[in-house]
Amino acid sequence: MSDEAVECALRALRHRDRTAREVAEHLGARGFSENDRLHALEALRRTGLVDDERFARLRAVALVDRGAGNALIRARLAEAGVERELVDAALAAVEEEATRARRIVVSRGASARTARYLHGRGFSDDVVGAVIADDHEGELG
Repeated sequence: MSDEAVECALRALRHRDRTAREVAEHLGARGFSENDRLHALEALRRTGLVDDERFARLRAVALVDRGAGNALIRARLAEAGVERELVDAALAAVEEEATRARRIVVSRGASARTARYLHGRGFSDDVVGAVIADDHEGELG
């Protein structure tokens, strides 16, 4: 039965990369036993088809490209089942949060509306306050 579990997991991976937890949940929802799920995951990890580190790194980059702050990236990776250490490593590998926020402020302008936008996109209070203040100082200077 574990060959069927591997085939089922491969079909799920055909459309997008998934974490080990997502694959296990997918297989569980389709009635595969825990033993079959474990064997399938081991086979997929061995071949590199399931790699939580790669998933975290690529997902973090995709979220950065969509204007996400670190809190949003952390939340999305945690929802997918990525371990904290891998989340931290993925965030360390992307552009600094303040730099990303500054770019948004430059394009949208420093305003309360932009600050709310940044908060909604998962940027920290400290970063939002700093980049909004920096932009206002630049206007005065």
